[in-house]
Amino acid sequence: MVIILKAVLGIITSFFSFFYIKDLSQNRKTYSNKSWTGLSITGFVTNFFDTLGIGSFAVQTAIFKFFKFVDDRLIPGTMNVGNLIPTVVQAFIFMTAVDVDPITIFSISAATAFGAIMGAGIVSKMPRQKIQLGMGIGLMVVAFIILAGFLNIMPLGGIANGLSGWKLVLIISLSFVFGALQTIGIGFYAPCMAMIYTLGMHPLTAFPIMMTATAMLMLAGGFRFMKENAYDRKTSIALTIAGTAGVFLAAYVVKSLPLQVLKGIVCGVVMYTSIWMFKSAISKEN
Repeated sequence: MVIILKAVLGIITSFFSFFYIKDLSQNRKTYSNKSWTGLSITGFVTNFFDTLGIGSFAVQTAIFKFFKFVDDRLIPGTMNVGNLIPTVVQAFIFMTAVDVDPITIFSISAATAFGAIMGAGIVSKMPRQKIQLGMGIGLMVVAFIILAGFLNIMPLGGIANGLSGWKLVLIISLSFVFGALQTIGIGFYAPCMAMIYTLGMHPLTAFPIMMTATAMLMLAGGFRFMKENAYDRKTSIALTIAGTAGVFLAAYVVKSLPLQVLKGIVCGVVMYTSIWMFKSAISKEN
């Protein structure tokens, strides 16, 4: 099943790459005058940390706004198109390097994708601020539970590479919900890490699962943004090339980390995302 998932992801990405390169070639005259150096550093650093589980979208949005690299209207499309190939590379690296149950990774990836497609209309009508507050509280609680396990105050976590029974049903249901939430900017990485860890799986299994699911989501979004001409091409090139380099370096780091350090990363990512949710909820831009 993992081989089938790789094949499907590879075929769709190949189609995307063909149209991506064609679009870039046909629109060379529309490239911005922004510095390749600044854009490339952004792509490398953010995708390096993205591979560690710290989502790149929030950081990239902040950088693009602060340095005026990308017009606000083009930021979502630029990130979806530019980060797509680095994310697919992450998925392939970790699906190959990490032993994860095929049924678990396939089920979660499919549930997330269906959530984004079928749940987008419902979620888009819900109060964004209340969702962010709820997610912030939930993730902070999970972060403290993970911290308690990390400090051996409350035994938690596990070494399983997959789920079954009610745990599998639960994570599929939650993945559907989080897939829908991603359509309004609620990232999947931290919730995925939290679910996998608290349900007793090895922390490392979160990486192939969350990256494969996110890659599937971004493929659908990437095609749409290209068709609508809603992305900054020069920035996307920098994110794709430099970002892929950052992914390879970070993947080597992640695969060599001991279990205790991985647990610390999971806890840190979940807590960071919780704080970001609270910050976004009280922001005047909501």
